[in-house]
Amino acid sequence: MPLVEPVLPAALDLIGIAVFALTGALAAARLKQTFVTVAFFALVTGVGGGSVRDLLIGAPVFWVHDATVAPVCLAVALVAWFTPVHWWEGRALDWADALGLAVYSVLGTIKALAWGVPPVPAILMGVVTGCVGGIIRDVLAGLPSILMRPELYVTAAALAAGVAAAGMAIGLTPGLTWTLAVAAGFALRGAAIHWSLGLPTHRGGN
Repeated sequence: MPLVEPVLPAALDLIGIAVFALTGALAAARLKQTFVTVAFFALVTGVGGGSVRDLLIGAPVFWVHDATVAPVCLAVALVAWFTPVHWWEGRALDWADALGLAVYSVLGTIKALAWGVPPVPAILMGVVTGCVGGIIRDVLAGLPSILMRPELYVTAAALAAGVAAAGMAIGLTPGLTWTLAVAAGFALRGAAIHWSLGLPTHRGGN
């Protein structure tokens, strides 16, 4: 029986994209950029991971065919532009981003599986979905990328994606797979936020 392409409830999907877009808009706002730059950062962070995933698996790029995604990203840019940056500082946005990371890593994995991608590449597509928007944001802003920092971010995405692929492989129901995978990724990222956990770095040497 072929897998069915996953679809989040529209409101939850837009909220998740808005959270990612806000992190991008704030990155540009902190650099005191123009509104055009703030809007571009919001869009590329909000849709970057899903766009790269869709291009790689041969699917229609999701936001190009959705009338609501781009306006939501632009609306988020307006909010970031007209509000003080310090309003958004603190852990609340980090926790919202952690949940979005887990959810979209799972969605990306299951969507890739539905498009006939083998499990290991599908897991990587999940990581791409969750992380690439943020990586593009950091590179454009001239900041150390999340990929280049030891904090458990990409690792949390990989855990969520891996649990999702495993759940589908052993025949768990989609609801249970989503619950377990999102919970695993969110828990690991949450632990990293709360306790400042990170991976060990290479010690160098000859």
